[in-house]
Amino acid sequence: MEIELRFFANFREAVGQKTIQREYDNDGLQAGDVLRQLPEEFPGMDLFEDGELREYLTILRNGTDITHLDGLETTLADGDELSIFPPVAGG
Repeated sequence: MEIELRFFANFREAVGQKTIQREYDNDGLQAGDVLRQLPEEFPGMDLFEDGELREYLTILRNGTDITHLDGLETTLADGDELSIFPPVAGG
């Protein structure tokens, strides 16, 4: 299955591009499986703290926040888009 990963703000800088396509053989692939691999490949992707997804990160599967789905256990399907946003501050 193919998943598109989209990165925003400083995560885009850490990856060096806006999107990447990834192939996975796992039909039961979950969002957490994908997210846990990213910091190993891209050191600037500081997504987890004490094994938990960092607070204030926004992860969308096809435009829906995974916190409204099954969180890190959200199952991904072929053609899904996973968007990863760092915390945003401003005023």
